[in-house]
Amino acid sequence: MTILSGSMVKGRRVDWGGVILYLFLSCFAILMVAPLVYLVSTAFKPLEELFLFPPRFFVINPTLKNFNDLLMITSASTVPFSRYIFNSLFITIASVSLGVVISAMAAYPLSKHQMPFRKQIFSMIILALMFAPAVTQIPQYLVITKLGLMNTYWAMIVPGLAAPVFLFLTKQFLDQIPDALLEAAKIDGAREWVIFWRIVMPMLKPALSTVVLLSFISTWNDPGPAMLFTTSESMKTLPYALSTISGGTGVIAQAGAGAAAALLTVIPSIVMFVISQRMVLETMAHSGIKD
Repeated sequence: MTILSGSMVKGRRVDWGGVILYLFLSCFAILMVAPLVYLVSTAFKPLEELFLFPPRFFVINPTLKNFNDLLMITSASTVPFSRYIFNSLFITIASVSLGVVISAMAAYPLSKHQMPFRKQIFSMIILALMFAPAVTQIPQYLVITKLGLMNTYWAMIVPGLAAPVFLFLTKQFLDQIPDALLEAAKIDGAREWVIFWRIVMPMLKPALSTVVLLSFISTWNDPGPAMLFTTSESMKTLPYALSTISGGTGVIAQAGAGAAAALLTVIPSIVMFVISQRMVLETMAHSGIKD
């Protein structure tokens, strides 16, 4: 508060530009947080408050009945709710772990080796950033079908491993590491594999934390692979179950239970952001475009 007041009051003159900037940022922050607050409020609203008109933003008489309804709905399903959670956790952890290693291994030669067609390959990666994920769904479906991976975990893990945005972020951060440091390791006799795992990977922690966070959020919240690559109910994921609870695929809408399920789905993403926040901001500050 002292810093804020000091930055807005210079001597005896009020810095009105700073005041307007802080007011604008405060309004913008409130707009960003409002949907999350409304979701939490809705998850705890009793039935009579859910359908009030005009609707109320905050809950007046909070209740846990929506979470109890969620358990009742999922217990009546042919597949236990825990199965959806396990599928989502397994697919997310596998996708994030393999995606981080693949992004780092692909970015390392692009950044630190004079390999043939390096600039052309990097230009293709930048070009791939412009395509929406929906454009590649049909080719991905054909490849997964030809490989015989339908109705397997691999079908929902493999397509997410080729992520140009993660490769781009990792490569840009790698460019900040001085080449002299790697050359010194080579002079000391370190092999390429040792340099990558013991020198490059530890220095890539901020960039990899960003990749982990973005990959976790996109994989955890994406119902697309479960709808596209599997026909078995036991292979579906939590976002798919959420869409059925909220009335997306033939189930009667349950607004309160849907809000409770959405809140439970959002919590892991928030926890991941809180854990990796410092390193993510550090990556964003250093990921300028070079080359």
